[in-house]
Amino acid sequence: MAILPIRKLPDPVLRQRAKRVTSFDAVLRRLVDDMIDTMHYAHGVGIAGNQVGALLRVCIIEIPEEQGRVRVLINPEVLSRSGERELEEGCLSYPGYRGDTIRSERVVVRAMDLSGKTFTIKAQDDLLAHALEHETDHLNGRIFLDHLTSKDAIWTVDEPEPAHAQAPGQ
Repeated sequence: MAILPIRKLPDPVLRQRAKRVTSFDAVLRRLVDDMIDTMHYAHGVGIAGNQVGALLRVCIIEIPEEQGRVRVLINPEVLSRSGERELEEGCLSYPGYRGDTIRSERVVVRAMDLSGKTFTIKAQDDLLAHALEHETDHLNGRIFLDHLTSKDAIWTVDEPEPAHAQAPGQ
């Protein structure tokens, strides 16, 4: 497994719509494993394919309170969203910044697992709902800055240091 470079704004790959996964093979499993390692290394809650330069509809979510429960979503699609709430949001592809955004209260997403089996996730008023929207937005070429409450609703923050001074294998 490897730590992949995370694409940062203004990298144009972050504004491209990712392609549907059609092959559920060892290559996909390797990408997912590398994305999980990369997300952990960067202290993220989620990561999408285009954030690591893979224009495939793949994203990973791991909610800190559910330690060890990694959700792998292949070809995720938002089926419905409702309500509205204001949240503080950040992104691995725009480090050092956070902003106030508008997101849905309730989100329903259909996706596939690594074997191609379809499943549905429902989330409401929690970090999972937030992450589902954030990561599926990435796969559609949208970023959290598109959801700011105003153009001034962004500020700088100190980001945590990576887990190691240098990524393993680098």
